[in-house]
Amino acid sequence: MGVDAKSAMKGVEVTEAAARRIAKIVASEPGKMGLRISVEGGGCSGFSYKFDLVDSRNGDDVAFTRDGATVLIDEISLVYMGGSVIDFVDDLMGQSFQIKNPNAVASCGCGTSFSI
Repeated sequence: MGVDAKSAMKGVEVTEAAARRIAKIVASEPGKMGLRISVEGGGCSGFSYKFDLVDSRNGDDVAFTRDGATVLIDEISLVYMGGSVIDFVDDLMGQSFQIKNPNAVASCGCGTSFSI
């Protein structure tokens, strides 16, 4: 099964909760300007998300901003993440960034890996 070309062309939404958390984290890390999310091979379901605080933007990054927070996703990862919603959840199970990805047909129990 492949990635739907229409979904791949869509952007990524950053929720208000995720933007607040990203802005808070970046503000506490001198020299950092945003959060990079990338998709890598591996993980229990085939692909996994990688989160990194970064101090610069790469040439192939697409930036998504909200309320002063910047999320950077490279063009290749965006193919797998188009149409996704990045959220930050703080509940009894703990705090975490969660990605609701319409391209994923399956994901692992911890929510950090997925398959297409």
